[in-house]
Amino acid sequence: MTTATRATRIANLPFAEPGTPDLRSGERFMLWIVRLQSRPLILGILCGIAWMSLQAGIPLVLGFGIQAAVDHSSSGVLWAAAGVLVLGIGQATAGVIRHRFAVTLWLSSASRCQQLVARHVAELGADIPRQIATGEVVAVSANDVERIARVMDVLPRFIGALVAFIAVSIVLVFLSPVLGVIVLVGMPLLMAVITPLLKPLENRESTQREKYGEASAMAADTVSGLRVLRGIGGEQHFIQRFRERSQSVRASAVRTARIRALLDALQVALPGLFVVTVTFLGARLALDGQLNVGELVAFYGLTAFLVMPLQTVTEMADKFTRGRVSARRVVKLLSLPARRTQLGSVAHPGDLVDEVSGLTITEGTLCAVVCSDPNTAGELADRLGGMAAQGSGGVSIAGTRIDDLSAESMHAVVVVQDKDPTILSGTLDELVDVPRTGSVERDAAMYAASAEDILEGIDWDEELPERGRSLSGGQRQRLALVRSLIADPPILILDEPTSAVDAHTEARIASRLREVRHGKTTIVFTTSPLMLDQMDEVHFAPDGVVLASASHAELVRANSSYRYVVTREE
Repeated sequence: MTTATRATRIANLPFAEPGTPDLRSGERFMLWIVRLQSRPLILGILCGIAWMSLQAGIPLVLGFGIQAAVDHSSSGVLWAAAGVLVLGIGQATAGVIRHRFAVTLWLSSASRCQQLVARHVAELGADIPRQIATGEVVAVSANDVERIARVMDVLPRFIGALVAFIAVSIVLVFLSPVLGVIVLVGMPLLMAVITPLLKPLENRESTQREKYGEASAMAADTVSGLRVLRGIGGEQHFIQRFRERSQSVRASAVRTARIRALLDALQVALPGLFVVTVTFLGARLALDGQLNVGELVAFYGLTAFLVMPLQTVTEMADKFTRGRVSARRVVKLLSLPARRTQLGSVAHPGDLVDEVSGLTITEGTLCAVVCSDPNTAGELADRLGGMAAQGSGGVSIAGTRIDDLSAESMHAVVVVQDKDPTILSGTLDELVDVPRTGSVERDAAMYAASAEDILEGIDWDEELPERGRSLSGGQRQRLALVRSLIADPPILILDEPTSAVDAHTEARIASRLREVRHGKTTIVFTTSPLMLDQMDEVHFAPDGVVLASASHAELVRANSSYRYVVTREE
């Protein structure tokens, strides 16, 4: 038995290993979760059956007691009172235990799904934005996981409701064959009335879920680009777009709510009308002498009790519909391919070679790549770092193709710093707490990134807001550089690391970068003459293909196209 199947208690959460899910469909994914939690599920079902059955037994005993009172039997009344007390205590005990197992199933399912999503997101790494909207990832983690867990919560009650329904129907047939058959046939017919609503509800749930994911993605993109929007005066345009998108989500939610409201209304109205009908027929039978008073009371109580199983079945149908839609979204996310799945590794970093662009970076050098377009530079940086969505075919390190390397090996060898680096919430000390070699101390990295001035307004243990909103663009960029330098990878790729800093700060960073990265391969994508002048070699790749390689001074003197890109002079 694996760890994934053993760890079912709340105390064992999170799981040491969440397991390998069945991703063939949303339904199979949910069935996989059920199988891994068979023990608490079976115990929860048994408690659910006991809870429902004991509750159903109370009307029977009450009917016996009332008939005993009618017959002036004191002992019968006492026995009935004792029976109700025992059944009430038993029902309460079974209900508490059932609820405990239900909570265990809910938390375990949610934790397992969360861990699966987190693990796969970590495997995808920087490929995520290229394959799925970040807002969709947030929506899956925040909403879909919860909906799947809710199915596991109601499942024991649902099975207990079915068993109780069958048992009560048999008792009703024994008390009155006519009324028993009416109940036995009528309750399924009520479900048949509700069932046609489930498919439209599922379709509208799916549409609403997609629109919600799109709106979340737009909101995330808008917030992350707020400074840019303010700079170009585009706030009102994006506000209008988000307003239109949110109104679309609202309209979709209203359409879904209409069906759900109808479903909830039928869930109350139909059983109520059915109970009134059966009670009326039972009263007629009592008047005709076919039922005594106690049997009529028991019959009414049992019929009224059947409303609960029917509501539970309807609740299960509703939550299963939502859960199935959410499971499909989770499966879609977990099915996104993580490109590096093999277990290759690099014994010792060497030259980095890209056959497509013609780029060859000698191990241990400080070099630059100049592209005419920032997007081209970003795409080439992603290729070299193994983060391109289409793969990095043709790129190798020390003769090993990086597409054949495991994610762990790539992370240990190559670090890529984007031009717009992410600053996570937490303290400044936590921000720079990354896997490291120990060769570069924190203070040395701060000095090399010319970031000492940041400490004048922020302490190491001070909490930073999400994405470092309180910091300027230059401060965020320099803190990201500090983080990269502390990691001290054998190969460091910096995409426009100084685009948001002033010229004096950029000059200091350029002059200090060589010392802190001595003996390690460093590739800087930039068009800044201040940075380029410090490089061992500059590769000119205006459209992503290397046209010339030399020092900055030589390229400025001999190549007019290069001179135009870096100085804007003909």
